[in-house]
Amino acid sequence: MRTIASKKSSQPVLIFWIVAGWVGYCLLPWYAVEDGFFSFEWLIDGYPFEEDYAPAAFLIAQAKKLWLAPLILPLAAPLLIINRKKSDPLYAKVLILAGGFGFAWLMAQGFGIGIRGFSFDWLNALFGELDDRQYGMGYGALIVATAFLFLFTQGIAARGAINGDVFVVSAIGGVITIVTTFVFFPIAKMLLAAFVTEEGSYSVGVFASKFFDDRLWGLGCLSGARCGVAWNSLFLAILVGLLTTVLGLVFALVVTRSGFRHKRALRAITVLPIITPPFVIGLALILMFGLSGSVTVFMSDLFGIQPTRWLYGLPGVLIAQLLAFTPIAFLVLIGVVEGVSPSMEEAAQTLRASRWQTFRTVSLPLMRPGLANAFLLGFIESMADFGNPLVLGGNFDVLSTEIFFAIVGAQYDQGRAAVLAMVLLFFTLSAFYAQRMWLGKKSYTTVSGKGDAGVHPLMPSGLSIPVFVIAGIWGLFTIVVYAMILYGSVVELWGVNNSLTFKHYVTAFQVGFGEDGIRWTGAAWDSFWTTLYIAAAAAPLTAIVGLVTAYLLTRQTFAGKNAFEFGTMLSFAIPGTVIGVSYILAFNVPPIEITGTGIILIISFIFRNMPVGVRAGIASMSQLDKSLDESSLTLGANSWQTFRKVILPLLRPAILAALVYSFVRAMTAISAVIFLVSAEYDMATSYIIGRVENNDYGLAIAYSTTLIFVMLTVVGLLQILVGRTQIGRRTQFGTGGAT
Repeated sequence: MRTIASKKSSQPVLIFWIVAGWVGYCLLPWYAVEDGFFSFEWLIDGYPFEEDYAPAAFLIAQAKKLWLAPLILPLAAPLLIINRKKSDPLYAKVLILAGGFGFAWLMAQGFGIGIRGFSFDWLNALFGELDDRQYGMGYGALIVATAFLFLFTQGIAARGAINGDVFVVSAIGGVITIVTTFVFFPIAKMLLAAFVTEEGSYSVGVFASKFFDDRLWGLGCLSGARCGVAWNSLFLAILVGLLTTVLGLVFALVVTRSGFRHKRALRAITVLPIITPPFVIGLALILMFGLSGSVTVFMSDLFGIQPTRWLYGLPGVLIAQLLAFTPIAFLVLIGVVEGVSPSMEEAAQTLRASRWQTFRTVSLPLMRPGLANAFLLGFIESMADFGNPLVLGGNFDVLSTEIFFAIVGAQYDQGRAAVLAMVLLFFTLSAFYAQRMWLGKKSYTTVSGKGDAGVHPLMPSGLSIPVFVIAGIWGLFTIVVYAMILYGSVVELWGVNNSLTFKHYVTAFQVGFGEDGIRWTGAAWDSFWTTLYIAAAAAPLTAIVGLVTAYLLTRQTFAGKNAFEFGTMLSFAIPGTVIGVSYILAFNVPPIEITGTGIILIISFIFRNMPVGVRAGIASMSQLDKSLDESSLTLGANSWQTFRKVILPLLRPAILAALVYSFVRAMTAISAVIFLVSAEYDMATSYIIGRVENNDYGLAIAYSTTLIFVMLTVVGLLQILVGRTQIGRRTQFGTGGAT
């Protein structure tokens, strides 16, 4: 049922989008300006008559880009129905036709005309050669496209879709459009690139020759040679998935099912690798176990063992990934272990079950979803990991590094990179599907709306001993690794001159004072400020998109809802390496020409991290009774007002979680970033990789240590603002018992 407020607010919204469309068409540069999206020098550099900065209306007046002229009709059509009521059938028809035709024409001319005229041979055959070109979408084209989209969704709402709710229909249309543009379109472009020949045509034979290459699927390791990169990646990912799940469960049990007193310190140790650039752990392992590493030299002097390069290959990459990804499994599993209802475990013990029987038959089966998710995350993170295999891989090649060298190496084979990315995507989606099949449709719900005053039982003694031993050894190893990172940043030259110095920090972050004020003279400042700027821009946008999507999934019912949810969660299963390659292939030509800009970095972070905001929002909104929404609507508010004034204030933990997670991931990401950075927009992680390739380990580790402290500050603020969740009312181990 439509609300009064919704009817009152529809006309101002319609007028707003009509005005926005005309402003974009007549006043703003139609094509992307060369100085960048956030540069406004064009205002004093020939605007509006200079072709590079001219609005569409000025281009047409100069008899240029005449393919933009038909857009005048769909922009003018909505003016005819401004004074008509929404109930008038003509109202919906005009908006749907105008918005649909305008958006479709905009896309058709965008893809049909590229940097060398017509993009397709059949257009040349039909219209002849075009002696003109066009550039990527600019302010004007972006605003006009947005106006057409929301005029179309207003028309759909006027026809009664989702009870005529303009906000909900527009939100669905907006999310579908951006997910299609920045997730499905790049992936489709990458899949097509695998079939492209050197002449630019398409051939299945080209794809087959690259797909069945022995370097990809070879089984030479069975006879003492090398295996193909696909098998290497798959074997490594399965190992990492299994071992990180076990280690994550071990730490979760120590925190939730034992009387261990230093749980906060243990949490800090397990969370540290999340806020660490992904290849820094590899560097620390080299400082310890490399040819001139401290442990290697000690063992050589003590036992006369000849140093070897055992670290470089599967063992080194495996250890580094276990250190890096175990905390992710821990964060997944601690919530699941805490979420098992204490009452069910107490009921089992009341029926004379031992602690071991209770754990094995009640607790562990109810942790099954968490175990499956932890394995899936470990598997995907291992597949996507780029930094550690690059630093420690040696002759052990994996898909992520092979994709990188196919793009930036001497071979520059986009087709091979696309094939490798397809294999990587196939593995991750298969793991995603296998996880859903394994969990099935069983219910694992144990916490209802009733209060639960139970207390989780302690681990059985036979389990607690190996759990404490494993946790102790791994925790101590983690501490030593991070001590090496800190120590490695303040020595002159590791293994050669171990005298203490701060020169690496000075080189990276030196600050000078001149007549113009502070001068950031350190070598790392440019990439550091760029990283902060990109991460700060991406974080709120990621949270907004994620929470709006979560609102639609939890609060609205509409046709295609399951497909909508799958589409928004797809980027979760796509490794960052695949995202990087697909964005290069999709966005280096019109209509969306953003390769080498800061925009492409922001967009990649938004859609790489969006699923976290979605899941956080769904989890929080599921706890809010729908009667809150209904009360607001009954009192005359529309869906937008309800979402803004009722739902959002109650989602503070989810908002903070999405903000901080996306900020941290943007600061430390490398797998997608390494393909998308440019000379103007260099990120911290890519700068550090460059220092590693030049064997400048001291500067690389000093920079990484600085990033770690920045991330620690952010995570600390999150802990203070969000707090902790407790299911049971009673505690068993004092203040540290309930977490």
